[in-house]
Amino acid sequence: MMLPVIAAIFSSPMPGLSSPSVRYERVGDVAVIRLDDGKVNVLSHAVLAALQEGLDRAEEEAKAVVMIGRPGKFTAGFDLTVMQAGPESARKLFRSGMELFLRLYELPIPVVAACTGHALAAGAIWLMCCDVRIGADVTAKIGLNETAIGMVMPSSVVALARDRLSARHAQSSVLLARLYSPRHATDVGFLDWVVAAADLEQAALAEAAGLAEGLALNAFAGTRRVVRGPVAQSIRETLDQDTRSFAVGLS
Repeated sequence: MMLPVIAAIFSSPMPGLSSPSVRYERVGDVAVIRLDDGKVNVLSHAVLAALQEGLDRAEEEAKAVVMIGRPGKFTAGFDLTVMQAGPESARKLFRSGMELFLRLYELPIPVVAACTGHALAAGAIWLMCCDVRIGADVTAKIGLNETAIGMVMPSSVVALARDRLSARHAQSSVLLARLYSPRHATDVGFLDWVVAAADLEQAALAEAAGLAEGLALNAFAGTRRVVRGPVAQSIRETLDQDTRSFAVGLS
């Protein structure tokens, strides 16, 4: 598939990020936020803070966002060293993650996810909160595996799954911890389509650039509030209880 060439009109690193694993650049009207820790792209407190900082800048200077992982791994989810440090540690990380995901779900500019590979647990939640999800056609697993690793699925995550996943697959994804290949994940609703891995970044940039140019952002933001506001409000109403009851059955 031939893709349009997107020229980097402006590109620079963002100084002072909370994690060196997260990089920011601007490509025309598109903010590109990259996560690459050289391993499996776990979501730690520092990474979550850096992603928030990237979104701060994107809201100030861009009209769309691309979020991209490292080759083969979008993210393995929350940092297990933090999750296994005790219930309170796990709750704090869960809350920080959900605050990021809820922000993405309501962001006033469109968000395109370039899913480079594995997207497990919190990684799958991240995908559900983006507007357009393009996956690399690689061998990878995508899905909510919480019940397979001893976790009760929080109500806030269930609300997102009901909103963004196919009705045919939502319950099996949440209850049965089904994991899907990128191609199958398009049917389930974690992804919208897949492309060859070599074309993924360019496809995501082209999609985001088209949205930046084609959408009236004030109307987009207002319509987003209409479409997603009720679900977002329900998540806010349950998030405190979800956080208090959050537990991990990992040893």
